[in-house]
Amino acid sequence: MELWVVRSGEDNPKKCTALRVVKAGLADLVDGPRGLLLNPFSETLLAGDLSPTDLTALDVSWNLLESFSRHQPAVRLPLLVAVNPTNYGKLHKLSTAEALASACWILGRQEQAEKLMACFKWGPHFLELNRERLEAYRLADSRTIQEAEQRQVELLAGPQPKRL
Repeated sequence: MELWVVRSGEDNPKKCTALRVVKAGLADLVDGPRGLLLNPFSETLLAGDLSPTDLTALDVSWNLLESFSRHQPAVRLPLLVAVNPTNYGKLHKLSTAEALASACWILGRQEQAEKLMACFKWGPHFLELNRERLEAYRLADSRTIQEAEQRQVELLAGPQPKRL
């Protein structure tokens, strides 16, 4: 699967995970989205039964995301835990590289996901920490992905105290 990155260049290039995967030859920079777009504001969840040939991640300011959502079929990733140094342990706050790797895993391209995460010291830990979630999402289809995500939310929340 071809991976693309739309980058605005607003962040520190030394900390930019998108640039690192591009330099490793695992993705290419483009001016506009190609194929399926990863957008955290999309209402549609990425499920394992989709089969895009191209996938684009946005490495732009959150303020610019809305301008892309109108022009391209977009999906968002289900609940995952970030491991990148900036947002370690935060839900949904994935780096661009984590987002691409997650999408690859969910779409059945685990080897591609592992190559992406191998570019970072913390990358393999991201896959390890999220493996159960990623597998649940990979096995879900478009009809069951919301249930799979809800189950992961419940697992993260832990058992709730019983009311008396």
